[in-house]
Amino acid sequence: MQENELKDLLKDFGNNVIFNQDLKKKNWFNIGGRSKVFYKADNLKELIKFLKLLNNEEKIFVIGAGSNILISDSLFDGVVIKLSKNFNRTSLLGEDVIISGSAVLDRNLSQFAEKNHLSGFEFLSCIPGSIGGGIRMNAGCFGKEFKDILLSIQAIDNNGNLITIPAEKINFEYRNNDLPENLIFLSASFKGVKSSSSKIKHQTDQMKAKKEKNQPMRIKTSGSTFKNPINQTNKKVWELIRESVPIDTKFGDAQISEKHSNFFVNKGNASFKDMKKLINHVSSEVLSKTGIRIDKEIKILE
Repeated sequence: MQENELKDLLKDFGNNVIFNQDLKKKNWFNIGGRSKVFYKADNLKELIKFLKLLNNEEKIFVIGAGSNILISDSLFDGVVIKLSKNFNRTSLLGEDVIISGSAVLDRNLSQFAEKNHLSGFEFLSCIPGSIGGGIRMNAGCFGKEFKDILLSIQAIDNNGNLITIPAEKINFEYRNNDLPENLIFLSASFKGVKSSSSKIKHQTDQMKAKKEKNQPMRIKTSGSTFKNPINQTNKKVWELIRESVPIDTKFGDAQISEKHSNFFVNKGNASFKDMKKLINHVSSEVLSKTGIRIDKEIKILE
């Protein structure tokens, strides 16, 4: 639809709809252009209304914490949706089940579980994203993944239909699953194991210390760039990159982290073109030197 049509269609949403929104500060890379429409969903009722008005006539992309995404410098000809604080709540159901909104940060869910003496969520303290993004990519670290604690997902499709999906109906793979792309995750339920807070804290602290030692922190990066090549080699992807590409390889301000070669860094004003060129170059060099094809873990919006 044309901008004037959209403005008329979405006029009732007031300041929650922004046209030509800058996306650069909404992702960890600090890279990106603008979106035709940016919508901050206040609540479920408003989100349903918004989706039904769009009637599937626009591309939709949901952005969470922005920790695992590279955004094009050109205009995204569609709608970017951000869920508000009403989707950022956690609650305890019974003794060992947690209900979490999809906008909750992974580390905050880990902290909530610790306060309620529930183990199994410790690994989430080391994943820099939100619950919705974690479900979408079956995020994980230190041998655990979202699938290991997930009970069910509550979602909405682009037509405004509400759906509940039990975890056993989802086919999970390493950093992937078969959930439809047109689903917006609203909340999820997770099952933990009763334990003492001291034991949980000890395990969490060990994981966080290991992460701090091995991964770049507090810089413009987007986490792991590539997935580990399962069933192709015993080596991790960072080892393949280190063996195949000089560590000082860079394009503009886009370069490989000296601390962890699967983390790419914006050292200042890297463009989308710079970072994508670095990603493609590294992928090509690893294939050329090792014969192993590596797949991207980060999502690219263009």
